[in-house]
Amino acid sequence: MKKLLLVIALMPFFFSCASKKKIADLQSRLTELQASSDQSLAKSRADLADCQSLTASLQAEIKKRDAELEARTASLKNLQEQLDYMKRTNTNLLDRLSDLSVINKSGAESIRKSLDALNEQGKYIKDLNSTIQRKDSINLSLVMNLKRSLADVNDEDVTVEVKKGVVYISISDKLMFASGSSVINTKAEAVLAKVAKVVNDHKDLDILVEGHTDSVPISTDCIKDNWDLSAKRATSVVRLLQTKFSVDPERMTAGGRGEFEPQAENKSKSGRKMNRRTEIIVTPKLDQFFNLLAPPSGK
Repeated sequence: MKKLLLVIALMPFFFSCASKKKIADLQSRLTELQASSDQSLAKSRADLADCQSLTASLQAEIKKRDAELEARTASLKNLQEQLDYMKRTNTNLLDRLSDLSVINKSGAESIRKSLDALNEQGKYIKDLNSTIQRKDSINLSLVMNLKRSLADVNDEDVTVEVKKGVVYISISDKLMFASGSSVINTKAEAVLAKVAKVVNDHKDLDILVEGHTDSVPISTDCIKDNWDLSAKRATSVVRLLQTKFSVDPERMTAGGRGEFEPQAENKSKSGRKMNRRTEIIVTPKLDQFFNLLAPPSGK
């Protein structure tokens, strides 16, 4: 009987310990869930900031393209107005000369040919503007795709922009090569893989790869000078794009520019750092480019 009374007396103590243990377990689980939630929230905020930065960049590029298109449209309108004026003037002159009978059949035919030439020239101007607008649209699409693909790469290592009507992808030598070497490192291969994927989707464009150095002289058993180093680096890039990432070699050209096209003064360390780079330039095919500049046949 005494044992039974003892057990009954100790039961609240046992239940109290079990309840405290369960509360402690629940508190620990709550802490873990809170930490996991904070980590997920921080990552979401970082992803949102990256997305907003990319969106702002793309909106600025679109605004720039819109301004250029507006300028070209205004120029085309001005040319069209001049053409219309010349056509009206020549037509009125022909009518007056015919009425006065001071022009012979040969002269009238000559003026008609001039009018036909003006009409053909107007058509050429319209076609040229249409082609330029299409090229600008392709460049904008290419820039947006490249920036999206390279969003996780530091802006100091890779820049994408439109210059002189073509797309430039500039990659720092710090990312690409060891000092004085033309061997592409593993980290750079990942960047070139993303570039290759985009250019392979635009097979109607050619790729020019240019190597650039600073003005510090170099001479080793393998590298004669900066000309040699820049050319070897460009060749390494086109070879990798061909052999590892299936870029058509007939679309590519490799060239070394040495120290002779700097982006900044070579007097400072920061300037020399900017000058050591590899540029991948995406351009229209040369035959298409010259066809674009050629006037109408026989005119």
